[in-house]
Order: sequence, then structure tokens, then C-alpha cells
Amino acid sequence: MPFTQQEIEEERVHFANVIETFRQYAPYALNANNRRRKDIYIIPIEDRELLEGIGYKERISATDKAIAANAEFLNNVIANPEIFGHDLDELEAEATGHSPTEQHQHSDRHSHGEPHSHSHSHQHPHTHSHGSTSHTHGTPAAPTPSGGRERNKKRKYRPTEHDMEKLRSTLKQLGKPERDACYEPMKQALLEHFSDIPEEERGNFRVLVPGAGLGRLAWDVAKLGFACQGNEFSHYMLLASFYMLNRTDEINKHTIHPYVHSFSNIVNNEGLLRDFEEIYGSEDGDDEPHTGQWDAVLTCFFIDTAKNIVNYLRVIHRILAPGGVWINLGPLLWHWENNTTNDPSIELTLEEVKVLARRIGFEISNERTIDTTYTNNAQSMLGYVYHAEFWTAKKIV
Repeated sequence: MPFTQQEIEEERVHFANVIETFRQYAPYALNANNRRRKDIYIIPIEDRELLEGIGYKERISATDKAIAANAEFLNNVIANPEIFGHDLDELEAEATGHSPTEQHQHSDRHSHGEPHSHSHSHQHPHTHSHGSTSHTHGTPAAPTPSGGRERNKKRKYRPTEHDMEKLRSTLKQLGKPERDACYEPMKQALLEHFSDIPEEERGNFRVLVPGAGLGRLAWDVAKLGFACQGNEFSHYMLLASFYMLNRTDEINKHTIHPYVHSFSNIVNNEGLLRDFEEIYGSEDGDDEPHTGQWDAVLTCFFIDTAKNIVNYLRVIHRILAPGGVWINLGPLLWHWENNTTNDPSIELTLEEVKVLARRIGFEISNERTIDTTYTNNAQSMLGYVYHAEFWTAKKIV
């Protein structure tokens, strides 16, 4: 079904707001850190001198530098949003409330390079992150002037804490250890299922990765030789994954500091300031074009994003070819539980999910629990461990 003009406009506005969130990362994060700096001068001078003696002020200054490094990376990520079919000047105008001509006169930020096509499918946005204590203090929005032309001007988009949390979560998901813990068993199960297929013939088999996030699992599967497609809903993820997949051409090219946004539960400065490097090389009928077209579907921290898990499993079953395999790893942190949007939410136990899968037509094997984290700072005093459930399920009917 084609999108309506209203839906297209809403998508464009949302994308403009995401771009503006990337742009506002530095002032937003620096403002929160500056609160710490100001607080030093509120406490008694004797207390301040003690803090200065143990290096607290130096840590705040080092945090500023880490935030600046993150901002440089994020600005590179959004330097060329034309790949998504949007013009940079128009996006900036939409977010700031200026006309494109007006905005061009007031900004020295330009995009470079040729446009690139980048298609994506929409899955539901999803995060399993647990918020650590973070202090953010924004300045209140200026009142909108009344009267004349000013009354008709759009107010500049001001990113919310929710927007910034999505961006911070994106930074945290670029790490290798968590990825290996989840992806390696899934890739191994995929290779075992197709063990009788010569490596040079893997390209004849199609693998789908819904909720692909930053795209690394899909990239890894393609590197194994399979034809692979990843779907992702979040523009934060899509922008970052495109940049890493297509604009990164050497090892250790980027240095980011994903843990600088909260001082809570930090053992030492290394745990706060350390960096890590990263390199990437509706329900439809049976006449739906994807029916039976996929030889494997890999879902990682994904199935609990469902409003209706029954439909999710039906879709996975329908798009798999006979004998195809569904490989799953993740918890059941039902994303829509207790939502306030009047959307349905079907919340099953693990055993109920497995019974449902068998009744829909899957044969489940290779079941086990894998302990893993999600966007976790390994050097923090606080951590959440998921007892993620893993299985391989073959389509039998």
C-alpha cells in the first residue's frame, strides 16, 4: 500500500528532527557536564579544595574533550543525509524553522559527496537498554513571539531527553564484546544448518535479519557468503550503520567515548572515559512477494518488540522457504507492555512462545540460555545481564 502524503510528510519531519538531534548532541551533553562544573562552586570552599585535590575538576574537563570527540563522529555520520532521499538544507530548515535560503545564509555546514540510495523496511523501534542515572539540565525554550511574521514561523526543534537517549544508545551499540556474545552462536547455527552446502554456493541462499540495528549481523552473514538483507526502523541506527558500512575504510578510524554521559557507578576514570574502536567492512496473504523467499531468518533481541507475537511468528513462518531455519536469541522484555497508546500487547511466557511456534509449524532444537548484556559498560559498578534464550527452529509445515 503506498504511503499517503501525510505519512510522507510526517516521515520527513521526523527525519529532520533526528538529524537535529545529532547536531545538538554536543551542546546538550556539554550543558549537562557544565552543571557538574557549576556545582563545584556551590559547595563550601573546603569541600571544593578536597575535590580539586583528587582530580575531580580534571575529570570534568576530560569529559568535555570526550564529548567533543563523540560530536565529531556524529557530525560525520549525518554529513550526507541525501542517501535517504532528503536534502541537507531542507532538513536543516525544517528543524530550525528557517526557509532553505535563510538557513543557507546562517550555516556553514554543507554536505559533500554524491547521493546514494539506501532502502529500508520499517520494523518497530526497540531498545533493551536500562537507563543509568544521568544529569541533564536544559535551558527553557524561549517563548514564541506573537504578532506579525513571527507568529507563523515554526519553532526550532529542541531534542528531548528521549531523543538523546536514543542517540546515546546508538553510540553504546557499536561495541564488539556484546556483539560477539550474541552473533557468534547465531552464525554458528546458520553454518551448521547449511553445512552440506559448499561455501561457493552459499550466495544462492537468502537470509533475512529483521530489526538489524547497526547492521553488523547482516554484514557478518553476507561475509560468510550468504545473500543477506537487514531491515531496520530507527533512523538513528540507519544513519550510523550506513556511515560505518560505507564511509569507514580503515581499522581504528573512529574513536568514541560512549560512557561519558553518566558519572554514576564508575570505578575509576578509565571506566568513564575509555574509548572503543569499531570497523565494519502487516500482515499479508500468501500472495505477498516475500512468501517462501527466505532460507533463513535471524532475530536477535527482536521478537519482544511485537505488539502481537502471533503475527510475528506467522510472518517469519510464511516468508521462510520449506525447510528454512529461524534462529533466535534474546529475552522477552515485551516492548509494548503497559503502553499508553492504546496499542495491543500480547505478552507470553517463554514456554508459551515455544508452544506457539510449534503450533504455527516450527520444529525447535538446539535450545539453550546465553547470558549476555545490552549496551552495558563492562567497567561500571552496575550491570544488567539477560538470560537470553537461544534456539534453532526449522519450518516443517
